[in-house]
Amino acid sequence: MMEDAATASNEDIENMFLTMAVEEAYKAVESGDGYPFGAVNVRNDEIVASCHNMVARNTDPSAHAESTAIREACRKLNQVQLDDCEIYASCEPCPVCLGAILFSKIKRVVYGAKAEVAVAIGFDNNIADEVKDTDFFYEKVNLEIKKAEGSVAVIAE
Repeated sequence: MMEDAATASNEDIENMFLTMAVEEAYKAVESGDGYPFGAVNVRNDEIVASCHNMVARNTDPSAHAESTAIREACRKLNQVQLDDCEIYASCEPCPVCLGAILFSKIKRVVYGAKAEVAVAIGFDNNIADEVKDTDFFYEKVNLEIKKAEGSVAVIAE
């Protein structure tokens, strides 16, 4: 994968990791572990952790995909700050995941589906309301957050 990543464009790399996050979302549902959300934590174009929502499996309302990927990455790297990592998520991070991202010092997030898509399939509307119009907040905390474009984003939605 490193050779592929070295010769691929930034957009190709983003799409590759975002596709993996979407595949994790499918695993969450297929396995019965949780809801359709996935995340991949990456450092230097290498996967550190690839996880999905584990709320049902762990009977833990905080076991969201991004939070699970952050926990796993921290364990693997034996550190609590992931400022040299980025995270790819199948959906826009909710407030719980955004908090975990901020506390872990991740500086870059790429996501596929907007929070409104989760609302459309029955998730709490408060989550979409909480992440609406947050560009100023992202700038204030020095977090680059990017909505993916193209076919991978469509698949995520």
